[in-house]
Amino acid sequence: MSGAGTDAAAFTGLTNLAAERLGAKALSASDEFFAEKENLLKPGRGIFIPDKYTENGKWMDGWESRRKRVPGHDWCVIRLGTPGIIHGVDIDTNHFLGNHPPYASIEACDTPPETFDPATAQWVELLPKSALKAGSQNIFAVGDRRQWTHVRLNIYPDGGVARFRVYGEVKPDWASLKPDAVIDLACLTSGSKALACSDMFFSPMENLILPGPSTHMGDGWETRRKRGPGNDWIIVQLGAPGMLKQVEVDTSHFKGNYPDRCSLDACYLPGADINTLNAHEIPWRNLLPESKLQMDHRHFFEKELSDVGPVSHVRLNIYPDGGVARLRCFGVRIDPSSTLSMERSHDHAG
Repeated sequence: MSGAGTDAAAFTGLTNLAAERLGAKALSASDEFFAEKENLLKPGRGIFIPDKYTENGKWMDGWESRRKRVPGHDWCVIRLGTPGIIHGVDIDTNHFLGNHPPYASIEACDTPPETFDPATAQWVELLPKSALKAGSQNIFAVGDRRQWTHVRLNIYPDGGVARFRVYGEVKPDWASLKPDAVIDLACLTSGSKALACSDMFFSPMENLILPGPSTHMGDGWETRRKRGPGNDWIIVQLGAPGMLKQVEVDTSHFKGNYPDRCSLDACYLPGADINTLNAHEIPWRNLLPESKLQMDHRHFFEKELSDVGPVSHVRLNIYPDGGVARLRCFGVRIDPSSTLSMERSHDHAG
């Protein structure tokens, strides 16, 4: 069940599972004569350069097929960056005016990448054939709450789409990991979420937990210059509760604007969203004491970490302000059913 006319704000806090930065990939398309399918997954809404042409025609920042002169329709198959539950999609036809598809539909399947074959996959319709507007974000809600690994965007009969976003919840494949595997529980691909921060004037808080290294200063989290008392902070919900072994605070690309110091607090409230956290007095425990930082440097903390027991959320405090490229929280995932007894045991021991 799907609905049109949904406001993009409805997907705030969800992850774009079709983002190139998350590892999503456009696997195949029926046609990409005018513009490549890979453009669908890039950030932004696409740009328009009036006088730019290629040997095939007008250069367009999106995916564009040639004019169809035979029956049928065009399509593009995309592997999501991580398995997930889809809540909504954005079929953005920005800058495609006389050449946008009048209609589109979306199908999905749940198949391991190593065995995926688009010809034999069990495709399920998530969005029926729906009308699209030219030069617009066409946003649709999706009601099917099953997990998916791949999607197929169908356009009728042909045309161009600037960007394609698939908003949803990351569902990591925990079964493929060893029980004692040490992983980055604060990474977006582990299902983590940036819940709230004091300020994100220069760049969004979600950048802090992106996979892979930061590529430039705008690819991290940066606050404005603080002119009053206090310090800046950000709260991250880990992808799963865990026992943290090592923390990395990466200030790569931040030179004249890196924080002077940082500290890290932790708490154990599995599944708590920001509203729940705000409604209760949070039992924060100091995980990393206030520590000096350097510009453009990856800082690793291990011996400095306090034993605070199982952790579900962390709060990175920076003093007084500035930019941080990435936060990594390496630890061993804990079975949520056993964390309560572990927490009680730790409290008693303390």
